[in-house]
Amino acid sequence: MIKKILLGTFLLMGIVSFAQIPAGYYDNAIGDTGITMKISLHNIIKGHTARTYKQLWTDVQTTDKKPNGKVWDMYSDIPGGTPPYQFTFVSDQCGSYQNEGDCYNREHSFPQSWFNSASPMVSDLFHIYPTDGKVNGWRSNYPYGDVGTPTKTTLNGSKLGPSVSPGYSGTVFEPIDAYKGDFARSYFYMAVRYYSEDGSWPGSASTNGAEPKPWALNLLYQWHLQDTVSQKEIDRNNAVYGIQHNRNPFIDHPEWVDTIWFYSSSGPSSMENKVQELDVLLAPNPVHSESYLILTNHLQKQYIIDIYDIRGRLIEETQAQGNRIQLNTHNLSEGTYILNIHSADLLLSKNLKFIKR
Repeated sequence: MIKKILLGTFLLMGIVSFAQIPAGYYDNAIGDTGITMKISLHNIIKGHTARTYKQLWTDVQTTDKKPNGKVWDMYSDIPGGTPPYQFTFVSDQCGSYQNEGDCYNREHSFPQSWFNSASPMVSDLFHIYPTDGKVNGWRSNYPYGDVGTPTKTTLNGSKLGPSVSPGYSGTVFEPIDAYKGDFARSYFYMAVRYYSEDGSWPGSASTNGAEPKPWALNLLYQWHLQDTVSQKEIDRNNAVYGIQHNRNPFIDHPEWVDTIWFYSSSGPSSMENKVQELDVLLAPNPVHSESYLILTNHLQKQYIIDIYDIRGRLIEETQAQGNRIQLNTHNLSEGTYILNIHSADLLLSKNLKFIKR
């Protein structure tokens, strides 16, 4: 498993080397980690050229066009197969619909109700995609997640139904595997682009403002690892840059998801507006049988410690208190794991990635 992850990382870095990143674009973020990198990237990509909502109809003809000229709808497409239907730009855009395949709409993958339909989020191309109008309606403003027994299944295999993602049991929407990474990296973009600008956002079952909640962050991270950056995403990143003059850093540098959310050394203690990041270090890492969580703030709180495998399955949950918490990993198999430590009210949290040897 470790070899596969490392190979995936190298492949990601090889793919993105072809992206048209302007010289020096990310210079102010190089070498940063954790919250410091999040702030640096925010300052680089903020203040983009905002589009009107109406202009999106034209914009997607540049950003989301298949090689055959049809609409690239991730809710109906079947990569390497035959889609059940394909839309033609302009003539098939939504007015009204009754069935799948009637028309395409402008889907806010990060739903409008989560940010009060405010600008510039409402027209930010990095989270808006042309998708089937009927499926868009089914998805509504439900979070993304892994579905157990679907209540609806689209013609391309996307699902709506109760979540089996650890930490959340409500209704979720699950796109097909080939596009899960696309949506995950859209959410990582939102968390950085609107960092510190989301104080008035209502949030959702999966987000605090622009930031994914722990269960959603772990899910999106699995999707990000399993569905690596594609040429479609690279081309789209370049096209969006040509329109609104900012980029998605996690398409250009997928490894920065780890650098921000799963870096192994202790970082600054202030994270986003509503969830404070714990100042905690896991040592040693990699581990053999035992390791320690070393906290330097909020020592009197009771913490919940969840360990997930790389597929997002909850392996172990414990509770502890103090500044030096022993983590017993004796029963874990060799591999890579994600640890989330959080207070019961979820206002203090941190994710760490560790390797068991």
